[in-house]
Amino acid sequence: MSGHNKWAQIKHQKAATDAAKSRAFSRFARLITLESKKAAGNMTAPGLMAAISRARAVNMPKDNIDRAVAKGISKDAGSLEQVTYEFYGPGGIAVIVDALTDNKNRTTQEIKHLLTKNDLELGTPGSALWAFTKHPDGSFTPNEPLMDIEGDTETSLLKILELMDEHEDVQQIYTNARGYETMREDNE
Repeated sequence: MSGHNKWAQIKHQKAATDAAKSRAFSRFARLITLESKKAAGNMTAPGLMAAISRARAVNMPKDNIDRAVAKGISKDAGSLEQVTYEFYGPGGIAVIVDALTDNKNRTTQEIKHLLTKNDLELGTPGSALWAFTKHPDGSFTPNEPLMDIEGDTETSLLKILELMDEHEDVQQIYTNARGYETMREDNE
């Protein structure tokens, strides 16, 4: 049919990109709020400056950044805390999930539920940490040698990493699988 409206095709793509932007903006807003609280609103604090520059790298609007900074120094700011979860994925791949939450119990139960649905279990603190080196900025890099994955193991790992990535509290995901060392880089 000639002359049909292209909006019907475009709206699905727009909805997907808008949802991805929204998730990225909310993650960075939480991070900026936490760093603003730590720095008591001091815009020259290194942690806050880094969080803001990461948010600007994904084109987060200035108004959203300013609101997140203001929320961090307001009296009614929620108590955000950083939580690290560890588990072993398919094929014995060590995985560390870095989350930022206002309710640690809720987030822990949601992560446990995601893992249980995929026949995995949450590890005890330190159980998968041996496979990584922690940096002063809180990030992790996997120690050598990295694990090679292929076939069903790779498919299963991708599935669980995507489920974790979709969780709103999850900030960063680290694995010791070759090619999947870090999910959710600064330029998301």
